[in-house]
Amino acid sequence: MDQIPLARPRTEVLVNDFVRSVYNWMAIGLALTGVVALYVSGSPTLIMFFLGNPILLFVLIFVELGLVFSISGMINRMSAGTATGLFILYSGLNGITLSSIFLIYTRTSIASTFFVCAATFVACSIYGWTTKRDLTSFGGFLVMGLIGIIIASLVNMFIHSSGLGMIITYVGVFVFLGLTAYDTQRLKEMALTQPAGLEAGVVRKGAILGALSLYLDFINLFLLLLRFFGQTRE
Repeated sequence: MDQIPLARPRTEVLVNDFVRSVYNWMAIGLALTGVVALYVSGSPTLIMFFLGNPILLFVLIFVELGLVFSISGMINRMSAGTATGLFILYSGLNGITLSSIFLIYTRTSIASTFFVCAATFVACSIYGWTTKRDLTSFGGFLVMGLIGIIIASLVNMFIHSSGLGMIITYVGVFVFLGLTAYDTQRLKEMALTQPAGLEAGVVRKGAILGALSLYLDFINLFLLLLRFFGQTRE
C-alpha cells in the first residue's frame, strides 16, 4: 500500500515562500538594472544626456540615495505597492548611473566578473544561512567598515591616490562579503520569526526590504570585483 507523503510543516512553507520572494525580487532588480545599463550605454544620445551632464548625474545619485533611505526607514508606513514601485524605480535609476561601466570595461570582462560575483555571493549566502555563529556583533563591525570606506572614497575623490584606491577596493570586497553573510542571516531570522497569518502586503514589504539589502550587497561587490577582473577598453 502506497504511503501518503507527509505535508511539510507550515513554518517551513512560510519560510521557503518568503525567501523565494526575496530572491525573486532581488533578481528582478538586478535584471532591470542590467537591461537599463546596457540600453543606455548603447545610445549616444542617452549617454550624453545622463552621463555628459554632471549636475543631472549628481541629481540621479542623490535621488537613488533618497530612495534607499526611504525604503529602509519608512517601509512600515508604505503600502506594499509603493514599496515595490520604489524598489523598481531605484533599480532602473541605478541602471542609468551604472551604464558607464559598459563604456569603461569590455563586455566580456563585465560578464565574467558578474559570474564570479554571483558564485561568490551564493557561497557567502549559504554560509550566512547555515552557520550557527551569531553574526550580529560582526555586522556592527562591518557597518563601521562600510562607513570608513565611504569616507575614504570621498577623500580619494580629491587626492586621487591609486594606493588608497587599492586599499579601499581590498577592504570593500571583504566588507561586502561579510555583509552578504550577515544580511542573509538576518533574512533567515526574519523568515523564521514572522508569525503565521500575516497580511500578504506585510510579507511583501518584508521581502522588498530583504531584496534591497541583498541587491546592494551584490551590486557593490560586483563593482569592486570589476576593479580586479575588468579589462578596460583600448
